[in-house]
Amino acid sequence: MQLFDPDLLRTFLAFVDGGSLAQAASMVGRTPSAVTAQMQRLEEIVGEPLLMPQGRGRGLTPAGEDLVGHARRILSVHSEAWLALKGARADGRLAIGTTQDFADSGLPNLLRAFAVSHPRVRIELRVGRSVELAQALQSGLLDLTIAMRQFPTPDEVGVLREPMVWLCSQKGLVSRQDEVPLALLDPHCGFRDAAIATLDAAGRHYRIAATSASLAGLRTAVNAGIALTLRTARFAYSGIVRAPRDLGLPPVPIAEFAIRLRGEAQSPARDLAALISGNLASSGGFG
Repeated sequence: MQLFDPDLLRTFLAFVDGGSLAQAASMVGRTPSAVTAQMQRLEEIVGEPLLMPQGRGRGLTPAGEDLVGHARRILSVHSEAWLALKGARADGRLAIGTTQDFADSGLPNLLRAFAVSHPRVRIELRVGRSVELAQALQSGLLDLTIAMRQFPTPDEVGVLREPMVWLCSQKGLVSRQDEVPLALLDPHCGFRDAAIATLDAAGRHYRIAATSASLAGLRTAVNAGIALTLRTARFAYSGIVRAPRDLGLPPVPIAEFAIRLRGEAQSPARDLAALISGNLASSGGFG
């Protein structure tokens, strides 16, 4: 009997969550040919095809659909075992900062697993914008951050790659016009810059219909149907969905989030950073 390689399962789930082999390659930081080879290896282990042609891309076979749940459970148990061996005697304080995207989706389950295995570690959680979190890390107020990546830094211990998507209210826009109505965070914001640059490059007219200093305000504007926005699929819940294709919106890039660790951080912070690096991208919840 051949055992499942967790690395193969993570790539498989990146395909499931990203929707294509190209997106999976970007998310796991491999070339498309390497991802294809990994999927072929996984199919050899399973003994039957996991992917099949679907339109212009690839979809899951029935065996592939069945593997999704098993893959998530295997990676979860793998993480639990690793944490149990690492954290029983650890104590102290751990300050982590994250953007709202991960605070809402993915990170809570990982923090729960970490707290079970590191019961004596006090966790301090700060949710904020990427620029604020970077400043807090540099000043020593945080041990670990998950924030949008502007450029590579020496303290990076992992990079999460997720597709950006156009999002709008489930009820649709209040009115459709030639100009694309945008709801954006105040500067400086990577998603704001990407939305404007993408529409400019495509020659699409747009207007900034709503701005906010917080994601809560942004969500309210989008839910009201005033405008659409650009985020990752983690923002798509509670009435917010992917924008319909008939809006003709241009393709958008991959978002990169850096996991950064303070140089003087103690072992609990390093354990959590390793857990996040290996599992947050494949934690499954986009809502």
